[in-house]
Amino acid sequence: MTNRITELFGIETSTPTKINWGEIASIQHCPFLGRKCLKVRKSQPHISIGTCSVRYGKGNDSIIICPFRLQERNQIFTDCLHLLTLHEPGNQLHVVTEIAIPGGSVDYFLVSARNSKIVDFVGIELQTLDTTGTLWPARERFLQEKGLLTRSEDTISNKGFGINWKMTAKTTLIQLHHKIETFENINKQLVLVIQDRFLKYMRKEFRFDHLQPARLGDPMHIHAYALEPSTATSHLELKERISTDMKDISICLGMKATANVAVENIIRLLESKISHKTLFTL
Repeated sequence: MTNRITELFGIETSTPTKINWGEIASIQHCPFLGRKCLKVRKSQPHISIGTCSVRYGKGNDSIIICPFRLQERNQIFTDCLHLLTLHEPGNQLHVVTEIAIPGGSVDYFLVSARNSKIVDFVGIELQTLDTTGTLWPARERFLQEKGLLTRSEDTISNKGFGINWKMTAKTTLIQLHHKIETFENINKQLVLVIQDRFLKYMRKEFRFDHLQPARLGDPMHIHAYALEPSTATSHLELKERISTDMKDISICLGMKATANVAVENIIRLLESKISHKTLFTL
């Protein structure tokens, strides 16, 4: 199977449906964020790359390479609602981005609040597979096939891309090791959202046999989603939930962050960020 882009700006590149790819490439809209795609060329920051997933190697399944692709329909946040054990009817739900904690920053917090005061929260990390090389020639060749580009240096380039399985997995587990201690100390949950193919790889390369089906009391949860094919746009489907604690994530690499932080410090940061703009609606 030839390595290729399988989704561009949220649309299947192999869809039999007639698509105006010229308009799609011009608008550069990300349907998962509801705004212009944030993946841009470093040399041309006004141009969004727009690649959501690719097909690489012998596998027939698409590999998600953009974390924003995981935000389809906000399903990943809905699937964490049960972890807000202190949430009650009448509370407001918020999604807050990028909160710093010992060990690094957390991508999102799903927050339950009442009268602008935090009642409960869960941390959510998104991780997709990193690529090596460059996707740009593959993107340009696809648009050329659709009659939108003429032969150019980019379309004939022999530069390709790869999937950085090992480094992505290793980096992810190290970061989890740093962060989970904070959540365990304050009796809260951290959820890692990944693709099922990525979880399968980590199970093969690391010791994952001690992880079990998700238990509400565990501080570390992993939600694995499959990218199911569809007519025009593939959709995410939750395939597996597992959980564990800090000692089972222990990987003694890198510097270990000090995690003796009071829950009040995180609550203070969250309360400073919640507003009508962060409200989460179903």
